[in-house]
Amino acid sequence: MVNAAPTRCDIVGTMKILLIGQGHVGTAALTSLAPHHEVIVASRSTEPSVDITDAGSVRALFEAVGEVDAVVVTVGKVPFAPLEELGVEAFASAFAGKVASQIEVVRTGLPFVRDGGSFTLTSGVLAREPIRTGAAASLANGALEAYVLAAAPEMPRGVRLNIVSPSVLESSPGHHAAFAGFPPVSDEAVGHAYRRAVEGIQTGRTHTVD
Repeated sequence: MVNAAPTRCDIVGTMKILLIGQGHVGTAALTSLAPHHEVIVASRSTEPSVDITDAGSVRALFEAVGEVDAVVVTVGKVPFAPLEELGVEAFASAFAGKVASQIEVVRTGLPFVRDGGSFTLTSGVLAREPIRTGAAASLANGALEAYVLAAAPEMPRGVRLNIVSPSVLESSPGHHAAFAGFPPVSDEAVGHAYRRAVEGIQTGRTHTVD
């Protein structure tokens, strides 16, 4: 009789995961992770709540949740507008809303993540494919992926740092027109990417879902 190879869950057991975000992407991640782990969901409308653009709110969240094995961030806000309407303020807003905010989660949350744990951030397809009105979003997504690549080797205590970069989701039809010619990806495929990032051994990796 040949025994089945152990899964990552068999090896590491059930993990305590903090998932920040309740949108389409966050729901896809939750659906994939919740059957296997203890997942605590936080957003502006949950208890505990969090606004990741507010450093004090991020710290209060981690103090309320305590130690975790993994943190997944699926939120970030960027402006969309024609290029000639995007001033420096718009690009700064994109950086603050999606890049600096997720970096703040890593910076503040690191002491609360157990040895060998992980952070998984979220960028998007606009880091590698352009659309009209998407220059600020492309800047933010690309910056996040560069941050993960550069920061992962310096993470202490064996903590891993990865990022999931999905295309437009099937479950988000309101965005399909803006992504003409982009095949929508399934929530299941996106969820698998988050589970791979959380349960795997990679670090510094951008997990694309196209």
